[in-house]
Amino acid sequence: MNTKSFIAAILLVLSASILTAQDAVLRAGDSLEVRIGGVPPEEVQQVSGTYTIDGDGFVNLPHIGKIRAAQATQSELQLAIESGYTSRQIYTNPSITLSIPNTARFVNTGGEVKAPQRVPFTADLTLLGAISASGGFTDFADQGKVRLLREGKVTIVNVKQVRKEPEKDIRLKPGDRIEVPQSFW
Repeated sequence: MNTKSFIAAILLVLSASILTAQDAVLRAGDSLEVRIGGVPPEEVQQVSGTYTIDGDGFVNLPHIGKIRAAQATQSELQLAIESGYTSRQIYTNPSITLSIPNTARFVNTGGEVKAPQRVPFTADLTLLGAISASGGFTDFADQGKVRLLREGKVTIVNVKQVRKEPEKDIRLKPGDRIEVPQSFW
């Protein structure tokens, strides 16, 4: 592989992970870092900062008030905030940048893992990755019936099969819970 192809491959992987992070669906309780540009310098300090999505799914911003944030992606919320400032004629050409601190999102592991914990979410976190981050399985774990709890739904995963076919490793989402049951044998 030549240098140009290698650099192109790296850029492709990085852009894919950025797009995945941008496509993360926001939810109540998420913290957001909001940065604004394209406005007078004294306004940048007033708007830019860390905001938390309230229990009703809104984020409250200076001059425009509450904007629906829960169930939107980062890119959708960025556009909604920019639109809010321009439609109310507060700013003519605002540029909003949103980021979610990695420490604000978690996946929980429990049951028969060596170190049950809240694993910090990253865009490339998988079921096996979260279990490994929790120290792996205990000697009493039933690896054939691992439960993934997501948005009120339960999915049973046979981790032994996932190890044989790594492409079946499930990519996790913030708020997912992994429960490893005890084996009866």
